[in-house]
Amino acid sequence: MHNFKVIGNIVDIIAREIFFGEVQVNNGTVTAIDKIDEKIWADQPYILPGFIDSHVHIESSMLIPSEFARLAVIHGTTGTISDPHEIANVCGMAGVQFMIDNGKKVPFKFHFGAPSCVPATIFETAGAALNSDDVAQLLSMPEIFYLSEMMNFPGVLQGDAAVMKKIAAAKILNKPVDGHAPGLRGEEAKKYIEAGISTDHECFTADEALDKLLQGMKILIREGSAAKNFDALIELLNDHWQNMMFCSDDKHPDSLAESHINALCARAVTNGIDIFKILQAACINPVLHYKMKNGILRINDAADFIMVKDMVDFKVLKTYIDGNLVAENGKTFIESVASLPINKFNCHKKKQEDFVIKALPAQPQIKVIEALEGQLITNKMMTPAFVLAGEIISDIENDILKIVVVNRYNDAPIAKAFIKNIGLKQGAIASSVSHDSHNIVAVGVDDESICLAVNLVIKEKGGISAVSEETEMVLALPVAGLMSASDGFDIATDYTLMNNFAINELGSTLQAPFMTLSFMALLVIPHLKLSDKGLFDGDSFSFVEL
Repeated sequence: MHNFKVIGNIVDIIAREIFFGEVQVNNGTVTAIDKIDEKIWADQPYILPGFIDSHVHIESSMLIPSEFARLAVIHGTTGTISDPHEIANVCGMAGVQFMIDNGKKVPFKFHFGAPSCVPATIFETAGAALNSDDVAQLLSMPEIFYLSEMMNFPGVLQGDAAVMKKIAAAKILNKPVDGHAPGLRGEEAKKYIEAGISTDHECFTADEALDKLLQGMKILIREGSAAKNFDALIELLNDHWQNMMFCSDDKHPDSLAESHINALCARAVTNGIDIFKILQAACINPVLHYKMKNGILRINDAADFIMVKDMVDFKVLKTYIDGNLVAENGKTFIESVASLPINKFNCHKKKQEDFVIKALPAQPQIKVIEALEGQLITNKMMTPAFVLAGEIISDIENDILKIVVVNRYNDAPIAKAFIKNIGLKQGAIASSVSHDSHNIVAVGVDDESICLAVNLVIKEKGGISAVSEETEMVLALPVAGLMSASDGFDIATDYTLMNNFAINELGSTLQAPFMTLSFMALLVIPHLKLSDKGLFDGDSFSFVEL
């Protein structure tokens, strides 16, 4: 730790003023903030608290926490509210501990939650389960700041004993409870909120978000690699800035290399939102709500702040955490750290015939999952079955492709269905990043391609793959089958290559085919999904026939 001063236009978000002045830092703490001039100096940078991602699954970046931090700081992010739900579904308590331990190795402020829904449902095969006693044990740890998103909102509404015990454990320790209740409105939303649930990041419409805001809930504006709700919700910030935050939820590596919460602030400015309201949501509200360890540019706070070129584009010049310069002009100063992988992967190589779907004698129609760009929800469709030699196969011309989910925890029959809007014209893509249980999900034009893509992932004990008639590509994710411990910038480049290959060579019509693919087994988001155990209707919450 050392003592230094920085000079610039100081942004006091809480007092809603900007003035030219000097920030004094001693041993990682802000010890003085002195005003030199009431006016802004046009040629000087702006000094403000660091940005916070108020809800993110680090695992979705495909990077371990220490590597995520290396990329995030170049965009002025100094802390996250991180739900280790993904690794917990694979590795249980040991997975959560891995995230905490790895995060501690770098100068970045991770604030982890206790996953509330592991497994997310009983309708899929997960690698672990956390019961209410496990959750209480996690919540008692100083590194755990909140109870992670309570996806089991039916359990809350019905007063399920195990669910209520988890919420009670958080309340006793005065730790907030995060919500996850897409589409919940009116009296049901009221009951959910009154159970003690304080946030929601799943609002698709302004009406839904406003309904929850007026009932005392804090709403997170989510703009990630898959789900994008910024445009639908941003105008609410004008009147409800005290109770809103920004989050990414899921941020793939290429996207994280490009931008983070800074980009949402820039977009909000172009929407004409008051700058102090924007920064209140981006820098202040998460810190206060979750009692984070991040400083917010007050005397005696931790010296976690950033210097930006202007208050329009938020180009980050410098990022400080605990008084340490961790990034400057797009270059990270956080060094990579060694990490021993943790994993649970126990299935064997598959054969092409494992993926065959036999046609029934009278099967004119089949159910089809309709994927939607930029959304986690899907639609249900009925379409004529495309039958050849007694088998239902992909109908490439009409973009009805075969989708499979392969149990990664043991050898079991493969779940098979059909999906629209992936758009592949040849080959297949596969991924062991497959919310929430992280079995292997794959989509392809034929069984040979699907089998090859799946086996590439199995060989690496986790990863994403893409195959064409000439090319095989795989990005290994050996940490829980979700993350890489390699250099985050390299992973971002490799992921971009694979994403572009899926689009440009295989013909996918999606902007982020792997990200969309990863949510096609997410049963808690309606309407039609595929579990490793079969086709699942999210409205009736039950399995259905193809």
